[in-house]
Amino acid sequence: MKQCARVDGHCGRCEGDLPFEFTMAFQPIIDLASARITTYEALVRGPNGESAWSVLSQVTGELLYRFDQACRVRAIEMASALDMQERLSINFLPNAVYEPAACIQATLDVSRRVGWPTDRLVFEFTETERVTDQGHLKRIIDSYRMMGFTTALDDFGNGYANLDLLTELEPDKLKIDRQLVMGCDQDRRRQALLRAVHGLGSELGLELIAEGVETREEALWLARVGITRQQGFYYARPAIAALAEDLEPRLRELQRAMRE
Repeated sequence: MKQCARVDGHCGRCEGDLPFEFTMAFQPIIDLASARITTYEALVRGPNGESAWSVLSQVTGELLYRFDQACRVRAIEMASALDMQERLSINFLPNAVYEPAACIQATLDVSRRVGWPTDRLVFEFTETERVTDQGHLKRIIDSYRMMGFTTALDDFGNGYANLDLLTELEPDKLKIDRQLVMGCDQDRRRQALLRAVHGLGSELGLELIAEGVETREEALWLARVGITRQQGFYYARPAIAALAEDLEPRLRELQRAMRE
């Protein structure tokens, strides 16, 4: 791990304009147990709603740190402008964090400027970008917890985000990948795996979130097995610079159905 480049409150790697534009879309994470939206995940998009890939494909190694910081700042600014009252979940790139205490300063600065409570920030990390120094990732997670932030392991059950990570890392939340969720109401193998993940979450004190929920049947099966926190197109697609419509009537109806 190289030395942090922050000197006298400024960082040559993280500061400066990007050579491309981007914006954020927000997708709700709901909890059927309380029939409410608990969190919004901020997802990068092109300035005219283009895909995340259209933006990420422009992020070179030299721009990695600047882009990571810019996403955090943009997400918090937009969430505040939308008067979001729920938690805000931001994806971060572990390899773009040299020193947790230094690299969090821009996040703290914008939170103070717009009045965003830092205890309503959740940082999601994924292993699609393999982190060769798992000890460094552990330091980030532990440091964020000490600062009052919540962390979540994204895409669990797909790619690099597998069981071995949980031998050392202690995130607060585990986001179950769509590959395990899709068709879970009919697929016995997925059902067995999801029940095992639910037991794992209970044993380790992890809050589980099922990603990629696309049907009512999936939503109900997950809720009945105890996975009530969910995210996916069934509830709302990511909305550019906007929050979801009122979901309470649908969530109340699902609550009644899950008890039948």
